[in-house]
Amino acid sequence: MKTVNWKVEGMTCSNCALTIHKYLEKEGMKDVKVSLASGDVSFELNGKQGSSQQIVKGIESLGYTVHDEEGTIAPARSKKFLSNHKQRFLFCLLFTAPLMLHMVDNWVHIHWLMNPWIQLTLCLPVYIVGMDFFGRSAIKSIRNGMPNMNVLVAIGSTAAFLYSLIGTLFNLGEGFLFYETAASVITLVFLGNFLEDASIQSTQRALNKLAKSQKVMANMIAYTDGEEHVFPVENTSLRAGDLILIKNGEQVPADCKILSGDATVNESILTGESMPLHKKSKDTLIGGSLIVDGTIRAQVTTEAKDSVLANIINLVKRAQGEKPPVQQMADKISAIFVPIVLGIAAVTFIVNFIILHNFTASLMRSIAVLVIACPCAMGLATPAAIAVGLGRAARNGILFRNSKSLELFRSIKQVVFDKTGTLTTGKFVVAGYKLIDEKLTVDEFKKITTSLEKYSNHPIAQSIATAWKHPENIRWQKIEEIKGQGMKGIAMNGDVYQAGSYQVAMAHTRDDSHNVYIMKNDELLGWIDVKDEIRPEAIQVVQYLRHKNIRTILLSGDRYNKCHQLANFLGIDEVIAEKSPEEKLTVVEDLTLQGPTAMVGDGINDAPALAKATIGISLSEASQIAVQTADVVLMNKGIKSLPLSLGLGRHTFLTIKQNLFWAFFYNIIAIPVAAFGLLTPTFGALVMGLSDVVLALNSVRLFVKKVT
Repeated sequence: MKTVNWKVEGMTCSNCALTIHKYLEKEGMKDVKVSLASGDVSFELNGKQGSSQQIVKGIESLGYTVHDEEGTIAPARSKKFLSNHKQRFLFCLLFTAPLMLHMVDNWVHIHWLMNPWIQLTLCLPVYIVGMDFFGRSAIKSIRNGMPNMNVLVAIGSTAAFLYSLIGTLFNLGEGFLFYETAASVITLVFLGNFLEDASIQSTQRALNKLAKSQKVMANMIAYTDGEEHVFPVENTSLRAGDLILIKNGEQVPADCKILSGDATVNESILTGESMPLHKKSKDTLIGGSLIVDGTIRAQVTTEAKDSVLANIINLVKRAQGEKPPVQQMADKISAIFVPIVLGIAAVTFIVNFIILHNFTASLMRSIAVLVIACPCAMGLATPAAIAVGLGRAARNGILFRNSKSLELFRSIKQVVFDKTGTLTTGKFVVAGYKLIDEKLTVDEFKKITTSLEKYSNHPIAQSIATAWKHPENIRWQKIEEIKGQGMKGIAMNGDVYQAGSYQVAMAHTRDDSHNVYIMKNDELLGWIDVKDEIRPEAIQVVQYLRHKNIRTILLSGDRYNKCHQLANFLGIDEVIAEKSPEEKLTVVEDLTLQGPTAMVGDGINDAPALAKATIGISLSEASQIAVQTADVVLMNKGIKSLPLSLGLGRHTFLTIKQNLFWAFFYNIIAIPVAAFGLLTPTFGALVMGLSDVVLALNSVRLFVKKVT
């Protein structure tokens, strides 16, 4: 299976997104995600299901334009005249404005505008441009069984145009001239589409800011005849292993490792953390970050398309393309909305004609119903809010793997914290050690310890291995990490060594107060104590959760006394200690049954529990398996953005509810108002165009709204 990511232009309403989604599923594509807000389409393509070119032709036959990330999938086209809504609106406005003047003829007295042939001449270019867009789209949507809002616009404007044309041809008089209605409907809907596009684009600004940082120039280093040469290349040309020079004030072009020099680096574009970091030799740099001060030479570790920044952008795009549960109802209604409106318009015409005995008035009211109805509002309500919520989260270093997690945050009742590396920094220093075996030297003890611990991913093990780095190491026949216990190694001579928690030494000592116990052939060699500092933001985060009546729980494999001491200091409600990964999984499973539960962890032993929680939250420096298992990743190297995550989840859902209320309220009120003849088709078209803008603007408020 190959994952395909495309940008599709021409989606103007939720029915467009549904049409593309259903087409791809019909063609056998898997994991289809279509984002109306951003125009991104992704799916899994099986080679047996046809080529990319065939799928492109299929989507373009529906009336849309496809571009892949490199712009090579769809054949290159020269931009035609009137290729966007802004150009169409301005062109139509030139002809519609004079037509509208005759509506105020009592004040300006432009009698020549009353000539039906002049009105036809002015209206015809507008109608042709309108039908080139709305008509084509309407026909294709009907042909594919998914009528969109352009069907309503096309029918409404065509009815007014043909009615006026008949009046002109048969010289039936002023009562049959509604060219200004046909022209103004088309012009104002183009205006609404233009404003809607501009509003939706603003919801993508956080992601666009990240995307702009993907393509930059790099200073590549090459050596010829022993001389160093530096020349500029695009970062997309860089490959793993290439050498680059990054100067003061430049953007890091790719993920890389510093070979020489040191620098102050601003990673705020990725983490939301504005405080610059000091980086030195052997440290890693994330592509997209900024060198505030210093000059370094570095080696590229990852190609641009596989970089941290690229993965972040792809992750957010995929999340935006997913449909949270709250959108499913709106999608179902949107799918049948256009046929329902067509039926209401028909009933409006018949009932009004029976009551009023006036064909013209009945027709105008039915046209007003067609053009004021707005299926886009219901389809746009959720994607617009989700796009802004995910965009603001990405800007602040919070990555959601799916939009469902963003919605689930609103209902979280309890948060479970792992201890080491989550509430504490995970940066340990050796506080003390003791040798039990009198024959063992300190050097041998350190050699055994580092030989074992250097293979572990646990923060305590890594800190000991770093502090006690030994020039010699034991050669292992076999070595493994046992979850919840520690490391176990079998030497080439058959000796069995262990470095782990009290669980591995409990048969040999009753003293369970130490961090690491070293064993050889089931005999205790000694123990090691380490100190870990509490994260400075931990107290504020826990207090925030308690203020929001969210229960806090400390779940750890560490000893109860240490966990209880930490919990008392931070104000955590409950302590569950001395649990293996399997037991952690069971605990989180039980807690989740009691109520929606978020789990925050960073280690290998947390991965099963993260997967079982309602929402699994991992830190960016966590083990790879924890990051891959989590629903949410906090990129700012700490839990301080956890309150923002919860706040964004709750306020995004609140915004979605506000948007859906407006969408339903607008259509429930507007359609009857139009049916009773309380507004003209022209005013209806204007109101319809602005209704989507209201939703987009309400969603954009999430960028600046206080959510914590």
